[in-house]
Amino acid sequence: MDNNKQEVQGVKKHHHKEWISIETLDKIKERKNKKAAINNSRTRAEKVHAQAEYIEANKHMKRSIRADKKKYMEELATTAEKAAREENMKQLYDTTKKLTGKYSQPERPIKDKRRQANH
Repeated sequence: MDNNKQEVQGVKKHHHKEWISIETLDKIKERKNKKAAINNSRTRAEKVHAQAEYIEANKHMKRSIRADKKKYMEELATTAEKAAREENMKQLYDTTKKLTGKYSQPERPIKDKRRQANH
């Protein structure tokens, strides 16, 4: 049954957050490769070395993600301030919703290839 589901809907693609930069995505990929190296290591010495590399890559990735999020939030705050100055209430409201984290897109039913909703 699971194969039929994949045939009809296709494999779900993972979408990253809009504020994550390409450099950070590269660091995430690098970290994933380091994790695979840990799992594929044959000796204890290899594993210890791979774990040290993974820990370092993990630190860099987390630091990069924090910097990206901070930059994104600052840009949103600037946009909100500008909208408030220009008395653009719709943009101010939307930006404030994004800043507070209570912003969600409306849910839509999943449709198959014939554009019919699955229940």
